[in-house]
Amino acid sequence: MTDPDEVLARLEASGGRRALGVGMMTALGALVLYAALVHPPASVGWRVFAILCGGLGLWLGHAMYHATQGAVELTRTGLRTRDGEWIARLSEIVSVDRGAFALKPSNGFLVRLNAKAPARWRPGLWWRVGARVGLGGVTSGGQARAMADILATLLAEDIDREN
Repeated sequence: MTDPDEVLARLEASGGRRALGVGMMTALGALVLYAALVHPPASVGWRVFAILCGGLGLWLGHAMYHATQGAVELTRTGLRTRDGEWIARLSEIVSVDRGAFALKPSNGFLVRLNAKAPARWRPGLWWRVGARVGLGGVTSGGQARAMADILATLLAEDIDREN
């Protein structure tokens, strides 16, 4: 008998891409904030907008740093984070799309669900909006391809069992 909690594939942030993504986002936020404070725009509205954008960049860098410490795991039950949060159960997944024209993260793939799910976002690792889940970002392309292939195989086996 197979263990439903056995990890079949794991998707993690690669060290170099993680450092580059977090570093660039943080540097962009700091640069915009610096420009807004040292060389402020003439209009108060634009100054406030620039400060907010700089703060958002710093916050996104911080969020990406923490999100990419985790990982996404594929089990026979579905997709979950290393911490145990369910992203999508196998019974909810309709298809996997790795095509060039799919709205997917870099080095990743798109999963379509049979119903809308609450929106979630882990910058650089995965996101879920409506009935779509994007996995990838600062992850290894090889890990993402392997996970997408195993997931597609699990879906095909599930369809074969139903028929």
